Amino acid sequence: MWEYTEKLKDHFFNPRNVGEIESPDGIGEVGSLACGDALKLTFKLDEDGRIKEAKFKTFGCASAIATSSVLTELIIGLTLDEAIKVTNKDIANFLGGLPEQKMHCSVMGREALEAAIEYFQGGEKKKHEIEGNVICTCFGVTDKEIERVILENNLTTIEEVTNYCKAGGGCGGCQGEIEILIEKFKPDEIKQPPVTAVRRAGKLTNIQKIQLIQQTINEQIRPALRAHGGNVELIDVEGNKVVVAFRGMCAQCSSAELTMKDVVEAKLKEFVSEELFVEEDKESVQQPHNHRE
Repeated sequence: MWEYTEKLKDHFFNPRNVGEIESPDGIGEVGSLACGDALKLTFKLDEDGRIKEAKFKTFGCASAIATSSVLTELIIGLTLDEAIKVTNKDIANFLGGLPEQKMHCSVMGREALEAAIEYFQGGEKKKHEIEGNVICTCFGVTDKEIERVILENNLTTIEEVTNYCKAGGGCGGCQGEIEILIEKFKPDEIKQPPVTAVRRAGKLTNIQKIQLIQQTINEQIRPALRAHGGNVELIDVEGNKVVVAFRGMCAQCSSAELTMKDVVEAKLKEFVSEELFVEEDKESVQQPHNHRE
C-alpha cells in the first residue's frame, strides 16, 4: 500500500482544473493507455502571454491524477518562459513528496507541459517526442529520456530509473543498457575503477570479491548478452559459488547453460578468480512491475 501525503490525497479526491479547453493555445499529450498512464494538458494564454487557464485529462493512478492537478495549479499565471522551468521535482515537492515508485508521474507532468509549449511554438506538435534510440521497448523509453532523469534527479540505480521513467520495469532486457548509462553519468568520485585495473590484485576480501564480480558482470559479461537481447543479474555469492539469474532473451534461451559456462563463468574466472564456479537461480524469475494500484 502506497503512503500518500494529505496534499496528494486532496488533489486526488478533489482534482483542480479537470477537463479540456476549447481552442487552446497549447496541447500536450504524453504516455499511453497501453503503458498504464496517459495525460493530456491544454492551456490558454491571456493578452500578456501568461497562462490564464490550464486543464488536464489523465488516465492513471492516484499519483498521476494528483500530479496533473498540481501541474495546472503551478503554471497558471506564469509566462511560458517561467512555466518551462517547472521541473518534476517542483511537482513532487508541492505535494510533500511522492512514493519513489510513483515519481514517473511527476516526470509525465513535466513532459506534458513541454509538449504543450512545443505545440504553441510550432503550431502542430501534440505528441512529445524525445530524440534518441529506444532502450526500453516495453515502455518506449529512449536513451535521451533515461539520461535526462538520471541527470536531473541524481539517480544511481536501475530501480530508481524505473521509478522515474518506467524503463527496465517490464521484461528487464534493457537493464544492462540502463546500467551503462547510470555509470556514464555517475560523479567521478563514486565511479568504480575498470576491472582491468584491479583484477586479481592479490588475495581478495569477501567484499572485494563481490565488488569485482559485479564489475566484471557490468563491464565484461553484460554487454555481450545485451547484444542478443539478454541480461544477467548477480543473485548471491557463497564462497566460490556465484549465483546468477538470466533476464530478457537469455531467460528463455535453450543455450542458457552454455552461456553460463562459456561466457559468465569463463569471464569471472579470467577477471576475478579461477576458483569461481557459476550456478543459475532458475527460481528468481523477474516479474514485470505493476505500475497501477
